[in-house]
Amino acid sequence: MLAASPIPAAEPSSAVTGGKTLVVRADPRTGKLVRLVAAPRTPKPPQKEITDLVDKAARKHDVDPLLVDSLIRVESDYDPHAVSPKGAQGLMQLMPSTAKMLGVSDSFDPGENIEAGVKYLKYLQGLYQDDRLALAAYNAGPAAVEKFNNVPPYRETRDYVDKVGRRYDEARKAAAQAAQAQQPPQNIQAQPEERHPKLEVFTDGNGRLYLRTQ
Repeated sequence: MLAASPIPAAEPSSAVTGGKTLVVRADPRTGKLVRLVAAPRTPKPPQKEITDLVDKAARKHDVDPLLVDSLIRVESDYDPHAVSPKGAQGLMQLMPSTAKMLGVSDSFDPGENIEAGVKYLKYLQGLYQDDRLALAAYNAGPAAVEKFNNVPPYRETRDYVDKVGRRYDEARKAAAQAAQAQQPPQNIQAQPEERHPKLEVFTDGNGRLYLRTQ
């Protein structure tokens, strides 16, 4: 969800037509009723397909895929058909206005949604140079972050930043442990061989036997 509003949304109503769900709810900014078309509840794409899309978009825009994964888990729990009470749509919960700004034609298409969401997240990272502020802006909007010059004091936004941050930290720790487990064992250096002085046997002029070290 890319924008927070202090005005609670009215209880939505919905109807099914032509295989799609028409959802009618109040616009939180204007109070006017708006109609949204939700995608039909088709089966979720295979998880690997979604993961590949995340990796591809993250590499393209130079964003840590673990951060994108953490954000998606908090936003939609990987449900490409998710619609929030405020109207945010798809895996990365794009608001319709943001999706339009980013050139998205179908927010319920996983490829379009992830590409646009990662692109927007990268823009926010570059804008604030701080992942916490970037996440706060992703949730509450850049205007709210700029107003307070910090994470806005909205409970929803603070909880959101903390949830994504915790998941991201856990994911990075798990990845580091997995990488360490795959490291080949280091060669144990052999202990240096102990050297003992050699003994030399000799006899003196009287025929007596002696031992001496070299």
